[in-house]
Amino acid sequence: MSNILSLIGRPNVGKSTLFNRLIKAREAIVDSVAGVTRDRHYGKSDWNGYDFSVIDTGGYVVGSDDIFESEIRKQAQLAIDESDVIVFMVDGREGLTPLDEEIAQILRRSRKPYYLAVNKIDSPSNFYDHTEFYALGIEQIFPISAVSGGGTGELLDEVVKHFSKDKDDLPDDLPRIAIVGKPNVGKSSIINAFLGEDRHIVTPLAGTTRDTIFTRYRNFGFDFYLIDTAGLRKKSKVEEDLEFYSVMRAVRSIENADVCIVMADASQGFDQQDLNIFGLAARNHKGIVVVMNKWDLIEKDNHTHKEYEDLIKSRIAPFNDVPIIFTSVLEKQRIYKVLETAIEVYKNRTRKVSTSELNNVMLPIIENTPPPMNKDKVIRIKYATQLPVAYPTFAFFCNLPQYVVDSYKRYLENQIRKNWDFSGVPMEIYFRRK
Repeated sequence: MSNILSLIGRPNVGKSTLFNRLIKAREAIVDSVAGVTRDRHYGKSDWNGYDFSVIDTGGYVVGSDDIFESEIRKQAQLAIDESDVIVFMVDGREGLTPLDEEIAQILRRSRKPYYLAVNKIDSPSNFYDHTEFYALGIEQIFPISAVSGGGTGELLDEVVKHFSKDKDDLPDDLPRIAIVGKPNVGKSSIINAFLGEDRHIVTPLAGTTRDTIFTRYRNFGFDFYLIDTAGLRKKSKVEEDLEFYSVMRAVRSIENADVCIVMADASQGFDQQDLNIFGLAARNHKGIVVVMNKWDLIEKDNHTHKEYEDLIKSRIAPFNDVPIIFTSVLEKQRIYKVLETAIEVYKNRTRKVSTSELNNVMLPIIENTPPPMNKDKVIRIKYATQLPVAYPTFAFFCNLPQYVVDSYKRYLENQIRKNWDFSGVPMEIYFRRK
């Protein structure tokens, strides 16, 4: 079950500083979701045994210095719609502004739990600056310093009270498949094509205004859960907020899934936003099947298919050992191929290679092509093993793990992929001291 915390507030009140502090509390940082030029705006954190996602909504607002009030309003509304708890940040040094008052009003009208964090309270001399914000009529105020971390523990103690530690109570042995992608690429249509009109909802997970719905699919020899967040209510002015919404929805679906069907519109190509969602699934170590829908709209010759596939693989590189399927949901073309492939990818994700088999294959390869010398150091790899985690993770034990270069890590990954089928599944490789 996903727990989502949003940080909202005016520009430059310290949202990004708090965001970075929260996600650094955990090593597995999920990298930037937004476009390449932007900072990280989505990450994972935990506190007192609660895992949660953190969204810095400010990161999605264009032109942050001369920001328009309407953008701020929209950002606050997005946070309210899509998250479980909101931290509203203000600047203790600057004092109360009309824009802060407006955000407070929006939050009051919402039914979501929210907390006021007065940032930049970083010395005894300015401790009482936070009292001015009682004028907003919010009972609990948390004076914090995002830079030093002062006061953030007390704030998080309150925030996590709204989160759930429970995993949902669905049987764990069935694959969970999510269909993610931008709006209007055909997600709802493909779900309806799979399910027919008779939707049998097993467990709506409560706790949010728009819940993640698990639907059990038992047809044609398949048995799995389809994670459905595609049929959510239409948002007003959704065009303006496409990036934010599709990322937020993808976050929820991806966190609950084993395999993500990343769906894109073939007539628009595989664009930056598709790449963002693909990257989000990959960094969360989920199995991935890329589906290019609306293939019926493309003028084709004998080479179109191959050219398209090569183009997508170049965009998603270096992780491009991923099945790509061209469909037309409208014409019912290859939609069951999508399900078959998703189940194959699920099996690949759970594949275990015994230590003896791994070493029998990999040690001769390593002997033939040893790690390159680095700073005159000779690196000797002694043996390898697959670690017992939910996705393919391998540890190679050697004398000087810190000197192994990234390119050699990629080489080993490619060799593993060549010898065992891990198609569609991101892989982690670690070097450890023998």
